[in-house]
Amino acid sequence: MSQLTLLLLQGGFLVLLWFFVFGVVYSLRADLFGVKVRKLPEPVASPAPAAAAPVASPDAVTTQVKRPSAPAPAPAGGLATTATVSRIVITSGPKAGLELPLGTEPLTIGRSSESGLVIRDDYTSSHHARLVLWGEQWMLQDLDSTNGTSHDGTRVAAPVQVKVGAPIKVGATTFELRT
Repeated sequence: MSQLTLLLLQGGFLVLLWFFVFGVVYSLRADLFGVKVRKLPEPVASPAPAAAAPVASPDAVTTQVKRPSAPAPAPAGGLATTATVSRIVITSGPKAGLELPLGTEPLTIGRSSESGLVIRDDYTSSHHARLVLWGEQWMLQDLDSTNGTSHDGTRVAAPVQVKVGAPIKVGATTFELRT
């Protein structure tokens, strides 16, 4: 083999090695720090937030509590509004049966200990999805998770309005909003 061929092979191997190193560092950075979260546009009009008190579940899941004075009838189409939704119920997965009260604050779902609903599951991203109160409607937003989020059997690509009782699947866990 000539010296030039050997030098080109060594240079190519070195470049390939650096691509591999940068790929590993990028992957670790995404796992440790998450990805950038897109913001929802501000709602047109929102009522003043009610008084909220923190509530801790057995698995150190923390969320804000809002107690409705009286349950209101479900709106047409079954969409989840602040008047009709008071809790989130996990129907299948590692934490099946767990119920969390909802307030007016966004609820982040993921593996990270910073999430409002922590799901320790190999198919759940650190910051997987988010439930946000937008005006009077509860919206579900996928946070660019690896395995995606589905609502009522449809994959969520953009923020969607949540229907009361419709299954929401995050990783291997399924939950729904209830009154």
